[in-house]
Amino acid sequence: MGDKISRGLLRSRERTFKALSDGTRLEIIEYLKDGERCVCEIIPHIGKAQSTTSKNLGILFRAGILDKREDGKKTFYRIKNPEIFRLMKDADSLNLKDLASVSETVDALRRAIEG
Repeated sequence: MGDKISRGLLRSRERTFKALSDGTRLEIIEYLKDGERCVCEIIPHIGKAQSTTSKNLGILFRAGILDKREDGKKTFYRIKNPEIFRLMKDADSLNLKDLASVSETVDALRRAIEG
């Protein structure tokens, strides 16, 4: 049997996964893949209101996924730890395996209907 996991670790994981559980936030992360961007660039790329974008940036920042710096009146965000992209690839891999299973089921259903 495995050891009981600490509540602190569970809360930390929960915060990370909650931050990643929104399409807009995932889109922001993908947009920042190539490097730091000003909020003034992120808003039009995401296509959401300034308040919505700022709220989502704040959630990602507080979760430790993004880092930010201010330069005068402009705020810039960047990925704090590129390991986030490995986590996203792992999620893609899980989804691909699930889709492959669904595809196999669809193929079996087609054969059953046609047979």
